[in-house]
Amino acid sequence: MLRDITVSPAPHISQPLSTRGVMIDVIIALVPAMAAAGYFFRTHAAILICTCVISCVVTEWLCNVIRKKPDSLGDFSAVVTGIILALSLPPRLPVWAAVIGSCFAIAIGKMVFGGLGANIFNPAMVGRAFLMVSFGMMMTTWTVPATIDGKMAKIAPENMTDRFRTQATPLAWSKMAIQDKNGAELYNDKLFKTTVKGEVGGCLGETSAIALLIGGLYLLIRRTINFHIPLAVLLSAFVFAVIFYLADSDAYIQPFFHLTAGGLLLGAFFIATDPVTAPLTRRGMWIFGIGVGTITMLIRIIGKYPEGVMFAVLLMNAVAPLIDKLCRRTPAGGKPSA
Repeated sequence: MLRDITVSPAPHISQPLSTRGVMIDVIIALVPAMAAAGYFFRTHAAILICTCVISCVVTEWLCNVIRKKPDSLGDFSAVVTGIILALSLPPRLPVWAAVIGSCFAIAIGKMVFGGLGANIFNPAMVGRAFLMVSFGMMMTTWTVPATIDGKMAKIAPENMTDRFRTQATPLAWSKMAIQDKNGAELYNDKLFKTTVKGEVGGCLGETSAIALLIGGLYLLIRRTINFHIPLAVLLSAFVFAVIFYLADSDAYIQPFFHLTAGGLLLGAFFIATDPVTAPLTRRGMWIFGIGVGTITMLIRIIGKYPEGVMFAVLLMNAVAPLIDKLCRRTPAGGKPSA
């Protein structure tokens, strides 16, 4: 009977998903990365993660109070933003800087647009970008993991007695390799294994490829995300790296290194897949993912900055509405309206 039919606006979800459930899945998927950060960077990791999460939650609560809007903390999106932001920060970043970045991420990256679902850019990357342009020196000062040095001393340019262990990040080494034309000499199995395990300098959550892969597979198995964007990001980045490596293997690092080094895995599984700031159609997801992977590699290989995931995600967030417009689905029996 017609009265038994429920008509509602799109999107129509075929499985019981809720924002809260999705965010809880993402938090669970990030547990391996947080555990790896705690293992390699000890109390620095715990302090930064707690600081970012608390700051994001408090900022969202204050924004709701000021705007006289209903409480939205129950969806845990602010918690996810805090965790992802913390995992994209250097281990020794001062607490006050983490608070500033977290407040900016929620207030400017999310709530100023109207809250969850209305924001154009990924809030965590907005916060990180603000910290990067405001406190560039602090955002590029790295520490060796506690498994190498229990005191976790700052890595200084003059401390080059063990270049493999004390250079800022693996991606910084790849930049040096391009300049010195010694990519083949620099790359070895030991370097690749450390990026897989995580015993290298870098942001809290980007050092251990194993931890990020475990979390990404969990999200795929739970169908919290689909494979289109992660596969597009990683495949396009790999192809781009292969092209340059084949062109000059003496200067450029082997392609697999780019998949495990830096924030590519974190970006592919946890940042680029943000359903609010990514395209809705499968074709759009492929275009979006390829754009993220390609821009990341352009910055890594051609640009001056060693890492490009943050910039790539923000740039593709900006064109996601255009991608959705170009990749409209054709409804049954007709064409999409203009």
